[in-house]
Amino acid sequence: MLRKVLHSKIHMGRATGASPAYMGSITIDADLLARAGMRVNDVVLVANCRTGARFETYIFRGEPGSGVIEVNGAAARLVKVGDELIIMHFALMDEVEYEQHRPVVLLMRADNTVRQVLHYDPDPVHVAS
Repeated sequence: MLRKVLHSKIHMGRATGASPAYMGSITIDADLLARAGMRVNDVVLVANCRTGARFETYIFRGEPGSGVIEVNGAAARLVKVGDELIIMHFALMDEVEYEQHRPVVLLMRADNTVRQVLHYDPDPVHVAS
């Protein structure tokens, strides 16, 4: 059986733009994508910490080192520049993959630089023995 589990997360990244007229997606700095293990066209769930809005979209590559996190298309109406966002990426894993996987979590500063990198451990109660 495959389960949908957290693959990686960008925690408290700040929205640098919201462009409703742009084709849909979220543009994320390529350096952040690489550190989180996210890729262009991967689907992400985005939570806005100011409003509580949650939406699903796919990733566009932003300029490396730019710190860009820009919500585009219809979802841009759910975000204002400066909003803190949690960007969650999921993956389907079997039990063996789950036991070996440690989701990468980037804890962000207000300028969209990485303050700390965490790796979540799997739940030991639910790891097959």
